[in-house]
Amino acid sequence: MTSSVLRTAASSDVANVLGIAVDALNMPHAIDRIAEHLGAGEKGYICVAGVHGVMEAQRCAELCTIYEHSLMTVPDGMPLVWVGHMQGHATMERVAGPDLMLQIFAEPRFADLTHFLYGGEPGVAEELRIRLQRQFPQAHIVGTYTPPFRELNPEEEAELLVTIGEVQPDVIWIGIGCPRQEIFMARYLDRLETRLIFGVGAAFDYHTGRIRDCAPWIKRAGLQWLHRLLQDPRRLWKRYLRNNPVFVWRVVLQMLGWGATARTCNGMRGKPVHDRSSHA
Repeated sequence: MTSSVLRTAASSDVANVLGIAVDALNMPHAIDRIAEHLGAGEKGYICVAGVHGVMEAQRCAELCTIYEHSLMTVPDGMPLVWVGHMQGHATMERVAGPDLMLQIFAEPRFADLTHFLYGGEPGVAEELRIRLQRQFPQAHIVGTYTPPFRELNPEEEAELLVTIGEVQPDVIWIGIGCPRQEIFMARYLDRLETRLIFGVGAAFDYHTGRIRDCAPWIKRAGLQWLHRLLQDPRRLWKRYLRNNPVFVWRVVLQMLGWGATARTCNGMRGKPVHDRSSHA
């Protein structure tokens, strides 16, 4: 069954990060929640949100609605965790997309799951499949798909739906970046023969060595963005300049009570995007 629960920033078990409901959990709790969703037979998508995603949602009503209808939205960035701590969620910790992916593959409870990899540049998904199967011999990866860097045309969409329908994976991993992956998950959820869809951003590039990871202390300090910027300044400098200062300013206003603390994305509401068949 597809989950229809609306997640809002006013709920008690989430952190309100500029109106986005971010689950106040840590990695073990996230793994338990995922097991519960699978055990209950729920179908849905799981978002991995950082500063970039939260700020994109301030500008995009569709993305706000997508976050509202996720099964879970986990805190990928330390700034989101710090906001949670300030709101009293003391046990909230970072649940990064690449780390969550490896935890799912390593977890004995999930040994029987089948997986499908969607994303990356040509050859990346297949390379990731080889690396994951080498690291986790018990893993059942039933297929990969490299999409174009745009929306699928009707022929490509039909090909994907047939491919997924033939293998019917339990989990689909989407690695095409925010907000494209969130929009894809929501629009195609009801049309794909699967159980859970995870949007894990740059995980494909991290796990194939295209992006170098940083030391744990850099992550805890909330400076992983700087580590990534130094690796790819031409592509990322505008994103960080546009998002980071505004995020800090708006969080300060929210903490002072001058911004909305229990709103839903600037009041922007709508139907779940995956109900809008004309957008697929």
